[in-house]
Amino acid sequence: MNPLNVYNPATGELISTLPADDAVSVAAKAAQARIAHAAWAKVPMAERKACISRFRAGIAAELDALAAIMTRETGKPISMSRNELNGLLTRIDFFLAEVDTSTDMQTVFDDGGMREEIEHTPLGVVANISAWNYPWFVGGNVFIPALLTGNAVLYKPSEYAAMTGLAIAQLLHAAGVPKDAFAALIGGAEVGSALLAQKIDGLFFTGSHATGIKIAQVLGPRLIKLQLELGGKDPTYVCEDANIQIAAASLADGAMYNTGQSCCSVERIYVHEKIYDAFVAALVTTVKTFKVGDPMDAATYIGAITRAQQLDVLDAQVKDAKAKGATLLLGGQRLPGPGNWFAPTVFSNVNHTMELMKEESFGPIIGIQKVSGDAEAVHLMNDTRYGLTAGVFTPDEARAKALLAQVNAGSVYWNCCDRVSPRLPWSGHGDSGVGLTLSTYGIQTFTRPKAWHLRQAT
Repeated sequence: MNPLNVYNPATGELISTLPADDAVSVAAKAAQARIAHAAWAKVPMAERKACISRFRAGIAAELDALAAIMTRETGKPISMSRNELNGLLTRIDFFLAEVDTSTDMQTVFDDGGMREEIEHTPLGVVANISAWNYPWFVGGNVFIPALLTGNAVLYKPSEYAAMTGLAIAQLLHAAGVPKDAFAALIGGAEVGSALLAQKIDGLFFTGSHATGIKIAQVLGPRLIKLQLELGGKDPTYVCEDANIQIAAASLADGAMYNTGQSCCSVERIYVHEKIYDAFVAALVTTVKTFKVGDPMDAATYIGAITRAQQLDVLDAQVKDAKAKGATLLLGGQRLPGPGNWFAPTVFSNVNHTMELMKEESFGPIIGIQKVSGDAEAVHLMNDTRYGLTAGVFTPDEARAKALLAQVNAGSVYWNCCDRVSPRLPWSGHGDSGVGLTLSTYGIQTFTRPKAWHLRQAT
């Protein structure tokens, strides 16, 4: 096996060398998971819930240490790492509270002679290729309901969050989940490819559109459950009657939180021409207050870029926007020193000829475009191949709902942004992917509905 080197993106230093999987070990873990699934599926729901409850307790007990691991390997500011873990606890609570009613046998017809019932049976062996930007959130949206509903899980964390992936596995095993029922697969793209070659019953992937397409091409002919949570180019429209200061503060945070490395980060802002200049000034003022620095410092708001390759994407978008007439108001360049750093960047006078307004940025950069009114805003919000989230700021709820009803997006926001709730499904349109996680639907997605036709003997 080739080792996996883990580097701190804030400093560039090597922080760990992990034993990595290869095609042989992936095949062995998949075979063991197939055997383990049969036993795990027979474990009563109450016992499976008890395991996940103990897993939750383990996270709470070790939260600071787990946050530090995540920050060291991803560059996420430590306060945001703690926020992610605390937020996961409430998601676990939701899954634990809802799994019984979401998967109970349901009688849908009974006339005394014929009875019809729906049973939810586990998929079987679920493969999960997860993401590095929110490794606990994104992974937990899959492996927690998958385990609760009786599936075995082959979990491949991103190579940029492999230490966190191993911590997840250790806590689950300590909580009573059998080692073969949840197996972590450590490595890069070659391990992911080996995983796709196994006999699996479902593949749940979070990552880029390009990788999602490759996965679909491999697994499509096999007709297994395939769920792809891909990218976004999430827009928000600020109406002329919006509270400028509140909207600017919310959208600055929505664009820059986690250093802009989120599929639901605000990536495009459209502002009514009547308040455009005032809004731009307010947003720039807010972004200037965001501290860039050591991710381990609790006061840091902007951390490191996790993947060095993304710096090239940000450089290219800045160069393209400048060449096409955008006004650079803040940032626009890499920051000096070791590690992967990019200055918080704000552009005004942007338009849809620019890559900044068309392609996913995944970094601390935002473009603000002036619009003449609602019709132009809706047109521009829909001028994208993505459809993950979209938002509107206005005090008028009816106006917001009428606008958002016209926007192609899986999640829509009124006077808020960059928000995920365990109670609501997380899904997208177009190149943002297929399938969903979260909500009761996100529990049932890990099951097969089995139809029972039961006729009383006469």
